[in-house]
Amino acid sequence: MAVLTRLIPGPAAVRIGAGAARELPAILADQRISTSGRLAIVISEGSGSELRERLREYLPADAGWFPIRGGALDDAVDVADRIRASAGSGGGHGLGSYDTIVGLGGGRVIDVTKYAAARLGLPMVAVATNLAHDGICSPVSTLDNDAGRGSYGVPGPIGIVVDLDLVRDAPAAFVRAGIGEALSNLSALADWELSHDETGEPVDGLAAAMARTAAEAVLHQPGGIADPAFLAVLAEALVLSGLAMSVAGNSRPSSGACHEISHALVLLFPGKYGQHGEQVGLGAAFASHLRGDAERTGQLVDALRRHGLAAVPAELGLDAASFVEAVTYAPRTRPGRYTILEHLDLTEAKLRDAVKDYVDTYAR
Repeated sequence: MAVLTRLIPGPAAVRIGAGAARELPAILADQRISTSGRLAIVISEGSGSELRERLREYLPADAGWFPIRGGALDDAVDVADRIRASAGSGGGHGLGSYDTIVGLGGGRVIDVTKYAAARLGLPMVAVATNLAHDGICSPVSTLDNDAGRGSYGVPGPIGIVVDLDLVRDAPAAFVRAGIGEALSNLSALADWELSHDETGEPVDGLAAAMARTAAEAVLHQPGGIADPAFLAVLAEALVLSGLAMSVAGNSRPSSGACHEISHALVLLFPGKYGQHGEQVGLGAAFASHLRGDAERTGQLVDALRRHGLAAVPAELGLDAASFVEAVTYAPRTRPGRYTILEHLDLTEAKLRDAVKDYVDTYAR
């Protein structure tokens, strides 16, 4: 009897550790990702110049450097066009002379680079300098567009490098955001299972196991953001979350009501209330409360507070009325996705009561 298995999409190389970015050329050569060493490196216009100077001696001298201004779809298209156009610049660099595109920076740089690499048909390597979200390894680019923000399917990175020295040098808020992102898997998975029970949506058990393992590892890992062992576990969890999305073929393992609430906050109050990871952490705890899961809600609230994240709206600088407005709007951000918000379909008045109950229970 034939035994059927499936191939799991994933990077050819993953390296997490102190000073890992300095090892990039060797990692790419060893894994036959880039044997020529001809790299197109995408960085931000701001902090990217400092990274370039810091890593210059460790990276190929003939690498091409391409700064970007922001994290919009237009930026991704622009940098892809600049890399392609450099073929006729006479400088010896061109699309034909690059064999790999490297995104060196935070989530915005990595998302732009993934999209640009897909547009050019070249392999992409993510070199993460912070741990703000799980896009490090996901097959999705989240980019601003004329309608607000969109998620675009792209090939996942062929290589992942997380330099914990660079992560420690980044603002602590980025690490805290990554913690919220990882923990939110627990709520997203509960929403996925709810959808399976109520609508028949299939659940990919392997993807769910990977996402749950990532979140539980962060939930129960001792130490904090100054602890190298904790940072390594968080980095591994974010990579595993991205892989879970690759296995599932969508963002379901890591995105439920928690992310709908975050997307609503961004659309209604752009740039006003914390980072994405902070928002989804709060959203996950509140969604767990709506599900009536007091044990899980308590675990999430305790973990958020232990790492300095907001556990109630006020701790994010958000008043109750604005939070209710965002939760009311949230289902409109992901049409067709079934979560606890769509399941309960609460009126605004009932949501106000639910938010008040949550705050009364968990506010300090």
